[in-house]
Amino acid sequence: MDPKAQGRQARARINLAVRRCQVEGRLVGDIGPVGNQVNGMRFHFGPGYRIYYLHGAETVVLLLIGGAKSTQSADINKAKELAAHFRQENSWP
Repeated sequence: MDPKAQGRQARARINLAVRRCQVEGRLVGDIGPVGNQVNGMRFHFGPGYRIYYLHGAETVVLLLIGGAKSTQSADINKAKELAAHFRQENSWP
């Protein structure tokens, strides 16, 4: 499969997982905290994709950043930085 097709397939699978959370009304999947109230969701395909998010009151979720296993440390640091920014601006509960 060519790289563009692989990328489209990966995006579709990640979108499906996010959509599943919407339908369920809760976060489902391989999820867990990464620090500073930031959480991550792991995907077990491709290069080990991950998305990082804040979870607010009720089921409000703010997607901060996404990446792969190879960029995990930098992605987590960026997600924490973005989360701190939202909190500082009082735009996050």
